[in-house]
Amino acid sequence: MSFQVLVIPEDPTYNGYILTPLVSRILAECGKAKAKVKMLDNPKVSGIAHVFSLLPDIVERYAHFDLLLLLVDADGRDRSGQFERFEAAAAARLARPVRLICCAAVQEVEAWLLAGHTARLGRPWSEVRADVSVKENIFEGFLSQFGDPRTPGGGRDALMKETLSNYRGLLKLCPEVAELQEKVCDGLP
Repeated sequence: MSFQVLVIPEDPTYNGYILTPLVSRILAECGKAKAKVKMLDNPKVSGIAHVFSLLPDIVERYAHFDLLLLLVDADGRDRSGQFERFEAAAAARLARPVRLICCAAVQEVEAWLLAGHTARLGRPWSEVRADVSVKENIFEGFLSQFGDPRTPGGGRDALMKETLSNYRGLLKLCPEVAELQEKVCDGLP
């Protein structure tokens, strides 16, 4: 039986091109290279407030998955208290506890992709990490320059593949990804 993981983003349309390969790599690092990774597409979520409001229903609907990963943007906020409550509620389900792990990208998921391309950014990495609107201020221009508008994700998948070719570098530049990997590995059977 295969190990099934549901990724719950705040925007599945574009974040999926970044998160699906990243989660697959994390699972491979944890010894689950054949795990099936599914991006949440039902219900279709749009924005962090929307995904947070639907999270209890999502947990119920997808309780049959082996692992649920809520991967959203930090947007300059400390979301740890919310995440602890979400994870505890999922684990306390009466019918069957659900393993939910939450992680916020500093500052936005797009920064995880950019971590593999620091030499092309034209600014210090610390500035990229501190930018609460990194998607609008840095990523969109980077994608226009280095992406491929002819592909469904605008080149996000190819750029993320490049980032993952230096996976250790990604973990160093984005310690929340290293922490996510540790949590995933620790929680696997």
